[in-house]
Amino acid sequence: MVSIKDIAKQAGVSISTVSYALNGSPKVTDETTARILAVAKELNYIPNAAARSLKTRETKIIGVFLTDFSGAFYGDLLQGTKEILSEKGYDLIVCSGKQSHRMLPERMIDGAIILDETFGSTELLSYAERGHKLVVLDRELQHSNINQVLLDNKAGARLAAEYLIEQGHRTLYAVTGPSGSYDSRQRLQAVTQAVERSAGVKLTVIEGDFNKSAGEQAAATIIAENSSTAAAVFCFNDEMAIGMFNYLAAHHPDIQIGEHIHIVGFDNMELASYTQPRLSTIDYSKRKWGALAAEQLIKLISGDEVEHERIYVSLIKGNSVRSAKES
Repeated sequence: MVSIKDIAKQAGVSISTVSYALNGSPKVTDETTARILAVAKELNYIPNAAARSLKTRETKIIGVFLTDFSGAFYGDLLQGTKEILSEKGYDLIVCSGKQSHRMLPERMIDGAIILDETFGSTELLSYAERGHKLVVLDRELQHSNINQVLLDNKAGARLAAEYLIEQGHRTLYAVTGPSGSYDSRQRLQAVTQAVERSAGVKLTVIEGDFNKSAGEQAAATIIAENSSTAAAVFCFNDEMAIGMFNYLAAHHPDIQIGEHIHIVGFDNMELASYTQPRLSTIDYSKRKWGALAAEQLIKLISGDEVEHERIYVSLIKGNSVRSAKES
């Protein structure tokens, strides 16, 4: 591998002069810089990013850590993140899995956006204590090097549950995400509270995993339990709700969504607008969520003051829910 020592030897200058030239320092004349750059190109010199980052203490790279990449959720979130980082001169890498955690302590990145339950909160706090800058999207942590940009899960879940209850439904099912999910725990807590405030409403919780297959399995369970009354279902994300649609279309075409079973999702995925009937769901801007996370992280890295942020939600009323009296 070609080093700056090789460039210095061929250009007839010192190693420090090559270093200054490659980093655009005004300490080297334009003529000398041009000659050194020409030699570097001729030798196919590739800068050592790790060595450079040790010297400058920055890589201009931000890591986004996700639990996984499955489903249609992450595209808009990452696009919003990328747009802001590009404006600020940063590149983006997306990581998943515990082996990728070492990118923080090894300072391969300048900061991280976390939506990954494989990180323990104690682990993140230890990184923050060492000076690493973090924005978390999936938990509440208090540290000067950590900013929270959280989705208003509880408000969204309350909107969904109260909407179903207002339509006269007294049998509610909640299809959750995985047990380790902060978002799922927040939504379940809000749904439980909404039901407790409503006399005569029964809540049954079905554990899911945010994937279509969980929605299919939940649909089978609900249909087996409800032969005489209309069931109202709050799926904690749209992907599971769409899995429910798929199962009913394939196995119970006589059961009409919006008549025999009433479904609300969460996330307002693009596909939700094409379901028949149109899925009722909780809407928010995933693009804005990613963009705001990137903005907050850049502020942390720059030493600017930041405050925790929240992404607000709204209910989109589709045709997958009607009044229980009409069912």
